[in-house]
Amino acid sequence: MRDIQHFVNGAAVAGQSGRFGDVFDPNTGEVQAHVALADAGELGTAVQAAARAQIGWAATNPQRRARVMFEFKRLVEARMDELANLLSSEHGKVVADSRGDIQRGLEVIEFACGIPHALKGEYTEGAGPGIDVYSMRQPLGVVAGITPFNFPAMIPMWMFGVAIAVGNSFILKPSEKDPSVPVRLGELFMEAGGPAGILNVVHGDKVCVDAILAHPDIRAVSFVGSSDIAQYVYATGTSHGKRVQAMGGAKNHAIIMPDADLDQTVNDIMGAAYGSAGERCMALPVAVPVGSKTAEALRERLLDEIETLKIGVSSDAAAQYGPVVTAAHRQKITDYIQLGVDEGAELVVDGRDFKLQGFEAGFFIGPNLFDHVKPEMRTYQEEIFGPVLQLVRAESFEEAVALPSKHQYGNGVAIFTRNGRAAREFAARVEVGMVGINVPIPVPVAYHSFGGWKRSAFGDANQHGMEGVRFFTKVKTVTARWPEGMSEDSAFVIPTMQ
Repeated sequence: MRDIQHFVNGAAVAGQSGRFGDVFDPNTGEVQAHVALADAGELGTAVQAAARAQIGWAATNPQRRARVMFEFKRLVEARMDELANLLSSEHGKVVADSRGDIQRGLEVIEFACGIPHALKGEYTEGAGPGIDVYSMRQPLGVVAGITPFNFPAMIPMWMFGVAIAVGNSFILKPSEKDPSVPVRLGELFMEAGGPAGILNVVHGDKVCVDAILAHPDIRAVSFVGSSDIAQYVYATGTSHGKRVQAMGGAKNHAIIMPDADLDQTVNDIMGAAYGSAGERCMALPVAVPVGSKTAEALRERLLDEIETLKIGVSSDAAAQYGPVVTAAHRQKITDYIQLGVDEGAELVVDGRDFKLQGFEAGFFIGPNLFDHVKPEMRTYQEEIFGPVLQLVRAESFEEAVALPSKHQYGNGVAIFTRNGRAAREFAARVEVGMVGINVPIPVPVAYHSFGGWKRSAFGDANQHGMEGVRFFTKVKTVTARWPEGMSEDSAFVIPTMQ
């Protein structure tokens, strides 16, 4: 049985709290490792190491920091297979999805490699007689990230890539459900030439989260998780004077117009709804066909495609998705499916009884499809986070725009159409933070930023891109005057009205 330790100040550190969590193999249902769960004292030790290291790292010029990020990127790419297999063994997603998880994180590391350019300030010559004004961006100090189980490589790199490149030190509190890859990322950062104490990985549960939110030396916290916890993190962190960005849940919609390319649309929806077993905040769990003819055609095509879905162990190269992360999460999904039936939606495809031969104890669940789902149903209003697709029929474009706009979540949305005017109007009017036009999962590229609206995000800063640079830095503005005749031995005098 493996013991997964903390990674602090460049070395593995055994847990001291006496508390441990189980790490499962979702394919078999067996416990494969124990992970140490930190208390406030252990978190404090990591913060002390991070604070000591940050001073020298901030004084390192941006080019040298960028070189470390370049080498880190190279090392992660060289170990892609190792990391992807390790990730799949704890999360359950198929290896191809794990590779994508890592690659999307590396795209933000690529952005961070250009940090010398991103940190350039502003300069005004001659703002007044003999006066110049310039601004600079400086790191905050020690910052932290609290990340979810569904992307144990991508989301940590989204956070620490930018935070470290601008000169901060970082405390990463990954999900205790799949903690091994974050530790390997910490080790690879050290191998890349990063100083000890700059990237620390501290495992834990709510005890550790609360310690992060209360610690006076942690200046900023980035969080991704469910909306209720995101709201708690934002409220608690800001009450302790911290800068906080907290990304929450989602219920993303796919609007299918009558003129959509249905073959391409169905192919996109299948991957977006069922890929990674639906455990993605940018999944598409709601399809909104406009008009009864569109709805019937979409339903028929989806049924045909669902029959061909292959579910397998995470190492099966032919599998399209694997198990969900834990037995408890599987039970939560099946409870929502039963709730949908009780609410009166039509369960067209029921995947609750799916068992994978030879892996009957694994956390597998088959694909599920609901039709005639109504906006007042809880299963529509809440995030299921599993392989469950719901059809919510709309009679008009106006009704279709209103559905995601009125929903409590506003993370992502997609419209499928050949009509440029309809797409343009939809993008302008819909009350959602990220919009795809014939793109099912509209996660922005790394040099733009990621962020939802409403209960999908708390705080006023998005992740990565220049938004990330701004979140993890503070602005200092200098107004300078060099009066004529000043010499090295001139006395310093504060200017007065005289």
